[in-house]
Amino acid sequence: MASAQKNYPRATVRKIVKGHSRKNIGKGVDSLIYLNYVLFVEKLMDNATRKARSEGEKNVAAKDIRKVTMTTLRRFKG
Repeated sequence: MASAQKNYPRATVRKIVKGHSRKNIGKGVDSLIYLNYVLFVEKLMDNATRKARSEGEKNVAAKDIRKVTMTTLRRFKG
């Protein structure tokens, strides 16, 4: 029987956050950070897809992602 894998590297997320903020973080904060990251990537791809389709492209390219990155980041800035 295979062992269950975690959805994301919890310890790594905690180390990164602690390294940037130099503060201890609560129990569920890393989960919220990860979920916010997933929502950001999903919204970024939605916006890039919309941009590519409006320009008549069938596939999303790196240039489409670059064009919408700043506007998506502004929406997620807390």
